[in-house]
Amino acid sequence: MKSYEVNFDGLVGPTHNYGGLSYGNVASQSNSQQSSNPKEAALQGLQKMKALMDMGFVQGVLAPQERPDVAALRNLGFSGSDAQVIQQAAQQAMPLLVASCSASSMWVANAATVSPSADTADGRVHFTAANLNCKYHRSIEHPTTSRVLGAMFADPQHFAHHAALPAVAQFGDEGAANHTRFCREYGEAGVEFFVFGRSAFDTRYPAPQKYPARQTLEASQAVARLHGLKDDGVVYGQQNPAVIDAGVFHNDVIAVGNGEVLFYHEDAFLNTEQMLGELQAKLSKLGGNFQSVCVPRALVSVEDAVRSYLFNSQLLTRADGSMLLIVPEECRANERVWHYLQGLTASGGLIREVKVFDLKQSMQNGGGPACLRLRVALNETELAAVNPGVIMTAPLYDTLTQWVHKHYRDSLRESDLADPQLLLECRTALDELTQILKLGAVYPFQIN
Repeated sequence: MKSYEVNFDGLVGPTHNYGGLSYGNVASQSNSQQSSNPKEAALQGLQKMKALMDMGFVQGVLAPQERPDVAALRNLGFSGSDAQVIQQAAQQAMPLLVASCSASSMWVANAATVSPSADTADGRVHFTAANLNCKYHRSIEHPTTSRVLGAMFADPQHFAHHAALPAVAQFGDEGAANHTRFCREYGEAGVEFFVFGRSAFDTRYPAPQKYPARQTLEASQAVARLHGLKDDGVVYGQQNPAVIDAGVFHNDVIAVGNGEVLFYHEDAFLNTEQMLGELQAKLSKLGGNFQSVCVPRALVSVEDAVRSYLFNSQLLTRADGSMLLIVPEECRANERVWHYLQGLTASGGLIREVKVFDLKQSMQNGGGPACLRLRVALNETELAAVNPGVIMTAPLYDTLTQWVHKHYRDSLRESDLADPQLLLECRTALDELTQILKLGAVYPFQIN
């Protein structure tokens, strides 16, 4: 049976703004308070989705969230009508209003961790929504994320959904941004690679000193247990605390994997050789041939990697078996990174082609191509069981493009977030979107 790795890209929401909310994310903090363009951001994301579809990849769409999150503001003591809640928050606690308006759900690499049926004990595809408890503006996402994923992958015969882990520091979970999977074929058993920044209970593991390590070892282990993964099919690796302190807030900012290949920076991990050896040994037992491509610090510094988001790229396998790297425009603008990439593709090695996409609106808020997609490996039967409304087609692309032009603003500044009309615009747009994507009622305003 044929299998696919489907990329479900996050659709940028109508309240896309530069709030500078993500401490440890250099791009997010550097562009704080700038004017954003939600319409351009959504269109840039859609163009990438269509381009991958046109290349022959199966491409899906993951809906954004309702923002501002009025219910979250009510939980923090604001009261009255929706408009009054927004106005009170703007007057008394503007940072809370900004957080409640964040469109960060666009980066669906953080939506969940996904294990394909070939790896799990019950033979179903498992999803665990990420609690994202390190940052308040993201910690409020998982209830809606769970409902949206449940509407996309609804058939209990094929799909299993788990609630987010306890929202405490010991189980900080950032989803697939710290998880990848190696396999010979997408439909065959593979090795799932969980990367953590610290241990909550074991002091033998060093921790960063400047920025928080968002993923704990204990959270990764809990997800592996929930998904029914075998010990022989799991490897845990620790992120280098020094690169976290350099702005590498998730592993997908310093490494990316696909198929049998790991593309990573020399300084990405601790105990790298031991970790690579374990990956190789476990994949070999499954008939695979693990291979790694290490980018030396002498050619690309960690600073250049963070600035360009070289590793926050999509590593894709074409039909002929060759590999393609999808990178943001910032990689071409960085002389050292672009020189490295030209040499990489000219060498005739594993990665044969690089394609560049303009994702400036997302990049300025700290998210590149890899942040925008959640990968789900599916066999033909499972793919047929996915809600067909969320699979990208040429007509759906045209419909969503028209929808964005109809509902999104060209410019958004922090002061605009205090306008109650923005909430009405968002709800109107999302109500229409759920009909386009055939999701049913997934947003609080549709349910309550």
